[in-house]
Amino acid sequence: MNEALLRSLTPSVLGILVRRGADFAAAEDAVQDALVEAVRVWPDAPSSSSRLRSSRGDPIRDPKGWLTTVAWRKYLDATRADAARRRREDHVDQEPAPGPAPSVDDTLQLYFLCAHPALTPASAVALTLRAVGGLTTRQIAQAYLVPEATMAQRISRAKRTVSGVRLDRPGDVATVLRVLYLVFNEGYSGDVDLAAEAIRLTRQLAAEIDHPEVAGLLALMLLHHARRAARTASDGSLVPLAEQDRGRWDTRAIAEGVEILQAALARDRLGEFQAQAAIAALHADAPTAEETDWVQIVEWYDELVRLTDSPVVRLNRAVAVGEADGPRAGLAALATLDATLPRHAAVAAYLHERDGDLATAARLYAEAAHQAPNLAERDYLTRQAARLNSRRAR
Repeated sequence: MNEALLRSLTPSVLGILVRRGADFAAAEDAVQDALVEAVRVWPDAPSSSSRLRSSRGDPIRDPKGWLTTVAWRKYLDATRADAARRRREDHVDQEPAPGPAPSVDDTLQLYFLCAHPALTPASAVALTLRAVGGLTTRQIAQAYLVPEATMAQRISRAKRTVSGVRLDRPGDVATVLRVLYLVFNEGYSGDVDLAAEAIRLTRQLAAEIDHPEVAGLLALMLLHHARRAARTASDGSLVPLAEQDRGRWDTRAIAEGVEILQAALARDRLGEFQAQAAIAALHADAPTAEETDWVQIVEWYDELVRLTDSPVVRLNRAVAVGEADGPRAGLAALATLDATLPRHAAVAAYLHERDGDLATAARLYAEAAHQAPNLAERDYLTRQAARLNSRRAR
């Protein structure tokens, strides 16, 4: 079975059912049932939909239309069995005749629906992966390292929350982008590469809407993903950017990301994802860490501060200032920030080490290791503290 084809068709088929009047939760269940039926009756096939054949040998010239017909019938079957049958009899009487699926594509509206402001970020991510990404509940649960029953409940609550929301209402692009960035930052776990899935969904969104921030997010994802192979050593330990083997970076992804970013910036509608992508592009453009254009990176961080006023952005800016103007300038920028910020101690440790204060740096590295959000980061920071303590003991 061509899983990629099925997943690419899922959002548009779901959108068709909702537009016909099915509530979101029932429509999503019906589409999942139709996907199960597709797996059963469609044999393994190449990506070209024109060559698909059913298990009976009949050609399937319109997979989207086939899925839509089956999903609608699954929805009607469930409706007939429901206690609210009388309220929905008009849907039974209005079953469309089999044939090509309508050309209207509601995929973009599904993105907005799955990122509805009434949903928590975790629920929006799960619903996006299920309804737009076409992943199974089990795959999503494995990716987020939670029991399948827990994820099923989360998705079910999310579907109930957005049921009844009309697809013809304008959505908030910024909210959708934040949800996709959350997916991307989960990286990889289970049998689903969430970073690659986020890139796929963002590409799909970029094809649906001409918006410079969508392009900016896609460029940012590509530029970060290009460094993925170099981020960890053979033993699984974390390799910081300055120490990465740049020969392992994906130059094709970098070139694509830069091209997309340049086109977005040319429209002169700067947003936070474009600014972040510009910083990532400057890192990617440097042949060595020593040749990084830190002055220009500080300028882009200044733009980000103006756009977001985020303390996390200011923290990252302090690192850039420390590289561009010296560690004491970086420490001065850091002194204006709340010391309880995540990774504040790690940044302070790095800048104090650059300034030659090894005792303070070692203490702060140990403190940062204790606060680290994951094992790889904790191990790296612990090693940094041990390295400095060893140097001081000589």
